[in-house]
Amino acid sequence: MRKFTAVIQKCAETGLYVGHVPGLPGAHSQGATPDELAVNLREVIELLIEEGDVRLESEFVGTQQIAIP
Repeated sequence: MRKFTAVIQKCAETGLYVGHVPGLPGAHSQGATPDELAVNLREVIELLIEEGDVRLESEFVGTQQIAIP
């Protein structure tokens, strides 16, 4: 089983959850709920795997908060 890390944000305009897998071109989707987004991202990743050898171009490291005084 391969695991991929997705970055998820909620769009202020549409209210949809939007996600992408850093370093994996084409691996992005959206959904009305986090669960729906997860299903949609899984489908996209499975399609990318079916199309050929999937290799991450970069590795997700984390997030960082930047304080501005």
